Amino acid sequence: MAKKRSPRQKRMPAARPVAAEAASAPVASPTVPATDLRAEYHYVITDLKRIGGRAAAMFALLVVLALIIT
Repeated sequence: MAKKRSPRQKRMPAARPVAAEAASAPVASPTVPATDLRAEYHYVITDLKRIGGRAAAMFALLVVLALIIT
């Protein structure tokens, strides 16, 4: 009897052979303009600081509540 596969274990499709003409033709890589990630995502640092501050405040609140309850 064959072993049943779970939905996660899907079979990979078989690789198709590449034609000889397509394999020998040079492919030009597209040029991607360089971007300044610091300027592009400047808001991420402020968001992370805000999230970290709120997480620290909630942790401190949990500690205070644990001391009051016990």
